[in-house]
Amino acid sequence: MLVTAVLAMGALAAILAVLLTIAANYLAVEEDERLDALVEALPGNNCGACGQPGCRGFAEALLTGSVQPAACTVSTAEEKSHIADLLGVAVGEAERRVARLACAGGSNVARLRANYIGTPSCTAAAMISGGGKGCAWGCLGYGDCARICKFDAIQMNEHDLPEVLEDACTACGDCVEACPKDLFSLVPAADRLWVACRNEAAGDGLLEDCRVACTACARCAFDAPDLVSMADNLPVIVDSQTADRAAIERCPTGAIVWIDDAGHPQRGRGAEVIVRQGALRAGPT
Repeated sequence: MLVTAVLAMGALAAILAVLLTIAANYLAVEEDERLDALVEALPGNNCGACGQPGCRGFAEALLTGSVQPAACTVSTAEEKSHIADLLGVAVGEAERRVARLACAGGSNVARLRANYIGTPSCTAAAMISGGGKGCAWGCLGYGDCARICKFDAIQMNEHDLPEVLEDACTACGDCVEACPKDLFSLVPAADRLWVACRNEAAGDGLLEDCRVACTACARCAFDAPDLVSMADNLPVIVDSQTADRAAIERCPTGAIVWIDDAGHPQRGRGAEVIVRQGALRAGPT
């Protein structure tokens, strides 16, 4: 009886093996021989800036024609041209995007209300009563974004504020995920107007905690109604690419800025000149 059972199990295993072999051959999908060459031609950062799950996923999308070589923001112009030649297609066009920070409140202009002592991380600090900064929306300055950036496109300045090097930024989105205050956004590099504040309160009393906060005075929207509107006490950019600086010129705090060709923010004529370089003292809670 035992022998019969063993023989039956062996026969069943053999039948299943044959069926699996037939199924594998029948259902097999031929891999395009160009796939490995495309993966090799891509930068291999697997950053996801193209919207695909890594470089291999992007290569597979290239083969289906659902994306163009230009969509890889990390590849150089020469590398994109090489990829296009491999596929026999045009390089295509893609709008270049960069990360920008909605805060200008470095230590020389933004006050602490409590001193955080612990792991030097924005995420960790934010879990302790929001991090101790007077402005509840402000950057905490511990550099989680700079550490996570694979492309060294973010550096911390002398006032513990992140600065994006737009020439190096690939819009991979890692900084967006890393910031516990949701201060980073991915925007077209061609955008000129930018609101460097996320504070949703209003009034000049905000200046006690941050000299560069938006006070919701709405001068920007009044001076450039076709470019800016107001919502939740903050300017909303309606048209960010029009070459018109009118919206920034009377802003008293420089909370709305003009991004120049080098990716640097320019404040308007009416903005208070910031001369202080040292950190502000922690204020009373």
